[in-house]
Amino acid sequence: MDNPAAQFWKSTKKDKVTCYLCPRGCILTEGKSGFCWTRKNVQGNMVLTTYGQASGFCVDPIEKKPLYHFYPGTSVFSFGTTGCNLACKFCQNWHMQTPEAIEKITNQKQKASPEQIAQTAKELGCHSVAFTYNEPITFAEFAMDVAKACRNIGIKTVAVTAGYITEEPRKDFFKYMDAANVDLKAFTEEFYHKLTSTSLKPVLETLKYLAKETNVWLEITNLIIPGENDDESEIHQMTEWIAKELRLDIPLHFSAFHPAFKMLDHQATPVQTLLKARQIALSKGLRYVYAGNIVDAESSTTFCHHCKELLIERYGFEITTYKLKDKNKCPKCQTVCAGQFSDKPGEWGSKRLPVSL
Repeated sequence: MDNPAAQFWKSTKKDKVTCYLCPRGCILTEGKSGFCWTRKNVQGNMVLTTYGQASGFCVDPIEKKPLYHFYPGTSVFSFGTTGCNLACKFCQNWHMQTPEAIEKITNQKQKASPEQIAQTAKELGCHSVAFTYNEPITFAEFAMDVAKACRNIGIKTVAVTAGYITEEPRKDFFKYMDAANVDLKAFTEEFYHKLTSTSLKPVLETLKYLAKETNVWLEITNLIIPGENDDESEIHQMTEWIAKELRLDIPLHFSAFHPAFKMLDHQATPVQTLLKARQIALSKGLRYVYAGNIVDAESSTTFCHHCKELLIERYGFEITTYKLKDKNKCPKCQTVCAGQFSDKPGEWGSKRLPVSL
């Protein structure tokens, strides 16, 4: 597994290679890495320098991803590598994206094979494996191989992603994923350009692709940052777009911002801002809208969209009440709750402790 050849690139003249995994389209000369620091030109070939490497492993509740309608109550084996194709000024894991962090992980002697990761997840009683902590698109080939190994032994896979990817790789990458939480960071090109050094359009294309052309279970997260993307008109536009261009039954999570990295001068998101955003989304017809990173019973509870019966009540990441019948039906009116569910929550066990291979 020594720096295997990467996919999604082409040769150009004078020993340069062009990466087309994401819209950046980095052109790499010999020995140079792309913006994400993980894809490198080695003798005219592009290699993935973080294949088989991991910055950490942990067993989490699936609700932490956050996924509320994908086998709630089960455990997920979470891991990531390093590197990112975005440059978010509010990144919570910025320390994992530095050249120093990437050099440290790529120099690790011990590597984890896709089969080892899949088998460890199974031994720990996890229902799924999540590619998280950093952007999984940057280690797409490794994630895809892990997903194949998981599928062979009945383990689901989850991509926690910003969705910044081009058309052909998008199809290849998500072909192996069972669920995805896409971080829709805002609904203006200005925000994406100023605070992430990317653009909004490719993310919207990823969302439309997942919602309309795949069987990947999709949930969306929107981190609300005071003074940047908390304007009510923007929230109206974003939720109306989701309702019209995607589906009404895609869960939407509004998440509270906490000062981090280059945005320590911004205040944390007021609870009322999140609750107001939730009400706006519900007014557009979205059926499952949640507020995260706060403690609020109603905004973390799943209700039947038809009769408003309480279906799944949560406290933090723990399920306190579970009423779905026949896997996905409201016990009162028999309306189907959108998602993927088991006969009972947590049937795969719950060993939620830090682990290492």
